[in-house]
Amino acid sequence: MTHILPDAAAANWVDRHAPPGLRPWLKLGRFDRPAGIWLLMLPGWMGIALAGAMEQRWPNPVLLAQFLVGAALMRAAGCAFNDIVDRDFDAQVARTAMRPIPAGQITVAQAWGFLVACALISFLILLTMNLWAVGLGVASLGLVAAYPFMKRITWWPQAWLGLTFNWGAPLGFAAAMGGPTLFSLIGLAPESPMQPLSPWPALLLYGGLIFWTLGYDTIYAVQDLEDDALAGVKSSARRLGEAAPRGVMIFYIACFCLVLLAGWVGGLGPLMLPLLAAFGLHLSRQAARLRLDDPMAALALFKSNVWAGALLAAALVAGLWRPAGF
Repeated sequence: MTHILPDAAAANWVDRHAPPGLRPWLKLGRFDRPAGIWLLMLPGWMGIALAGAMEQRWPNPVLLAQFLVGAALMRAAGCAFNDIVDRDFDAQVARTAMRPIPAGQITVAQAWGFLVACALISFLILLTMNLWAVGLGVASLGLVAAYPFMKRITWWPQAWLGLTFNWGAPLGFAAAMGGPTLFSLIGLAPESPMQPLSPWPALLLYGGLIFWTLGYDTIYAVQDLEDDALAGVKSSARRLGEAAPRGVMIFYIACFCLVLLAGWVGGLGPLMLPLLAAFGLHLSRQAARLRLDDPMAALALFKSNVWAGALLAAALVAGLWRPAGF
């Protein structure tokens, strides 16, 4: 029996509380499904936490708030762009056929306007950060623009999503180091002191998070196996087939090892280890429970990665404590 999943839970807050006129716009930006906001934001928080832990200081709360707002807006812009590009595919897939563009609730021109507005506000937030962060933020646009086309040309669009969704890790790490901003260069704001740090821990963290996304988005793609095959959409879940649970486990093991190495190279304290172990256990249970014939369970496993990411972020914060002589 084929299970058709809705694009969002029927009890989501948009359908329950938002004014009818706003619902298509909120759904275009996927605000009815906030898991994606967390999964985009948490890598940025991890990068900020890693930089702070390396210097034995707490993450900057203002920077954390900026990454929260920026992630929500850029995820909305990215989803709008994805829906513009994929509108013909979405109309053929049961789970996505009622998205605002294929359903005729929002025109393509209106979606472009929404995208530009979200991106501009995000760019203004980015300009308050140091020049390294601004450069990294602008560079991410190439990854974002290319992502919707990956499912047409490669069996591994989930890997490209990993490159894109976790760009916040090196971006957050760079932003947390301080230094000159555009506004400080023109005398409109004071310049915060620069804290030079080795980039290797951030790069190792980024690599680990790419494998994390490759794992959880393979789980997500299990929902659409039949429809993707009919529409000709490629995915890691289709490529792996019956080996998908084993593949997800391998991705998660690679993630865990790289994150552990990032903590070691960064000199983080041993208090990160219990939370990191909990993160690893969470991932291993996801892989063990994945079933290709149960798309509803796959969606629940995917959403649980919000908690997995929170555990990893907390582990990095805990790494700032070091026993005397460590």
